[in-house]
Amino acid sequence: MKITVSINIGGIAFHIDEDAYSELKLYLRSLERHFAGEESLAEIMTDIEARMAELLKARVNDYKQVITINDVREVISILGTPEDIGGESDWSSHEAVSSSGYHRMYRDPDKRIIAGVCSGVGAYWRLDPWIVRVIFILLSLPGGLGVLVYIVLWIVLPEARTTAQKIEMRGKPVNIHNITDSVKEEFENVKKNMNL
Repeated sequence: MKITVSINIGGIAFHIDEDAYSELKLYLRSLERHFAGEESLAEIMTDIEARMAELLKARVNDYKQVITINDVREVISILGTPEDIGGESDWSSHEAVSSSGYHRMYRDPDKRIIAGVCSGVGAYWRLDPWIVRVIFILLSLPGGLGVLVYIVLWIVLPEARTTAQKIEMRGKPVNIHNITDSVKEEFENVKKNMNL
């Protein structure tokens, strides 16, 4: 028999056993210490917790409703540790190991002109959005097929709202390194736009 604790991570409530809670608490504290000097600390931690909640939620089902220490260790191995970031030691090999190969197509709200379909397709296929836009325009000229395809994709593709979705859209693993880079990039873009 183990003691369980109720916690809230990323807006989702979990039941977690005591030793898993201790390890998770230490991990989150080490992340806070690592990012203490960052201007965007709150945003980075919020996005990391949101991703952590997604990963933990996948480990809970009707038959298993308590997060164990093994679940926490798996999540930490997927996200990475502050030491991995601090040393910047061989991130490409770490990404290859932690990558689940999950690459999903979304509409890109950051680089959109109309609905973000072309920029989302471009991010998915690793093309510049203008190339995809030209293709859609060329498909639209003869019989309007490009417009029909665009409207269908607009309806079918979800918009990438979270940082994790934006990272998945680009085909990168959703780990601390990529979350941090993405949040810093967004923070700098907002700062730059505010100064204009």
